[in-house]
Amino acid sequence: MDMVRGHVLCCGGTGCTSSGSEGIIAEMEEQLKVFGLDKEIKVIKTGCFGLCALGPIVVVYPEGAFYSRVEKEDVKEIVEEHLLKGRIVKRLLYSETVEEDNIKSLNEVGFYKSQKRVALRNCGVIDPENIDEYIAMDGYQALGKVLTEMTPQEVIDVVLASGLRGRGGAGFPTGRKWQFTAGAPGKQKIVACNADEGDPGAFMDRSVLEGDPHCLIEAMAIAAYAVGADQGYIYVRAEYPIAVKRLQIAINQAKEYGLLGKNIFNTGFNFDLEIRLGAGAFVCGEETALMRSIEGHRGEPKCRPPFPAIKGLFDKPTLLNNVETYANITQIILNGAEWFASMGTEKSKGTKVFALGGKINNTGLVEIPMGTTLREVIYEIGGGIPNGKKFKAAQTGGPSGGCIPAEHLDVPIDYDNLIAIGSMMGSGGLIVMDEDTCMVDIAKFFLEFTVDESCGKCAPCRIGTKRMLEILEKITEGKGTLEDIDTLEELASTITTSAFCGLGQTAPNPVLSTLRYFRDEYIAHVVDKTCPAGVCKKLVRYEIEADKCKGCSACARKCPVGAITGEIKSPYTIDPNKCIKCGVCIDTCKFGAVVKK
Repeated sequence: MDMVRGHVLCCGGTGCTSSGSEGIIAEMEEQLKVFGLDKEIKVIKTGCFGLCALGPIVVVYPEGAFYSRVEKEDVKEIVEEHLLKGRIVKRLLYSETVEEDNIKSLNEVGFYKSQKRVALRNCGVIDPENIDEYIAMDGYQALGKVLTEMTPQEVIDVVLASGLRGRGGAGFPTGRKWQFTAGAPGKQKIVACNADEGDPGAFMDRSVLEGDPHCLIEAMAIAAYAVGADQGYIYVRAEYPIAVKRLQIAINQAKEYGLLGKNIFNTGFNFDLEIRLGAGAFVCGEETALMRSIEGHRGEPKCRPPFPAIKGLFDKPTLLNNVETYANITQIILNGAEWFASMGTEKSKGTKVFALGGKINNTGLVEIPMGTTLREVIYEIGGGIPNGKKFKAAQTGGPSGGCIPAEHLDVPIDYDNLIAIGSMMGSGGLIVMDEDTCMVDIAKFFLEFTVDESCGKCAPCRIGTKRMLEILEKITEGKGTLEDIDTLEELASTITTSAFCGLGQTAPNPVLSTLRYFRDEYIAHVVDKTCPAGVCKKLVRYEIEADKCKGCSACARKCPVGAITGEIKSPYTIDPNKCIKCGVCIDTCKFGAVVKK
């Protein structure tokens, strides 16, 4: 029997796949054959490693060599030098893992050392399409434990004691939701999973589904046993083809192994699971709209009460949690409620996964203990702001959240603290903004998204958000008045208290938070008719500083509308009436003579 002496783990998540990791994997397997190493080295396609900014990522074990930004042309060198001759290719290593002649473990570098991986524990570690690898990582032990050693109420009690709160946004105590569903009248009950991740910049749930789909299946089976259900549905957006494919493979494997279906572990417990694809409607992240979509209806929210725990899918009592919430369940069962509750803050236990994006060096997926400060996330894990720019704000909670300014960088991140400063946890998107960001424009961006995604069922959301957007457009065009700012706040207050569902009720949050912390920018747009960040085109003018201009004519030759005129070796000028403010002149000038004012 051939013995495997090394493993090559290649990221097969959406980010690295889009950067060509499939070709790298194919080339790796081909080169291993060429050098006669295909029996000694095993190539494994994993889920996301987290550090998406450095993809495609290849990690070689047992050395733990972390190769970043690998290209297909680099594969032969890795195989020949590292795998055949034992010489690590240092030029391809992630720079932070290199210390003189030693290679540091990932747990020692800035991006990883402050993280605590619970929901993401298997992502980037196992082959998500191989159930045996999941089982080797204690997979399905938690399900076996609850079915053979625990009563349904004991399972609920453990979840209650853990302090786990729903990771989908609202932060409702998970154990209480399970208890409500278990106690609801009715013989047939249903468990469901919200994998409809619609926030701009969010990819937490997608990464769990792509990297560790069995953890969701196992957790849903445990939830079904606890509440008395025998049928489950996973609602996942069709725009996640890799996640959908791996999830279906995992379901098929679980059925083949007898871990889904009839008489699981010979205990008489039955549970089946199906996937339902969403069509990309943001409103279907709201639980009642999601359930209507699964039923085949238009995705619109329904009146509550009755709540889904009493009357949900197909009018049956239904338990609905999101992917990350379920991803914590098996570890809570195996390690105990006290273990989970020992992490985090008094009212927010455990860890939280964030999709870190925007103006940040280390774009990627991070999982941190609740209570970690925003400063630590941005500067230690995220590696700070590119090009030495200053931090301005961070948006959490997506279109339903708010912008957190620099004055709150040291506030511990948890559900209650974020709400107190005008934001919210949301599902976990965290978008970082630097000094060049216009906060009025950011508010407009998120409101544009909400207006597009409103289902139109209620007037406050359908009409109110549209009126707010029109005012923001007016302000960014330099046509706003101080009365418009008052109207914005009045509309926001009305929509918050009168919209039908959570999407409408939270839609004004980006506007309210930017008005709260960056009102001076609104005033500048309205009174001074300027955009301090130089983003809003109607309020920006381009000029050429005569003392810096060399008269090379490069900007004039590149200008697409002929707005720049002058003579060679003399300062050029820009005609503001012709200028379309495209920025080509700034990009072209090598002397820094073109400026935005």
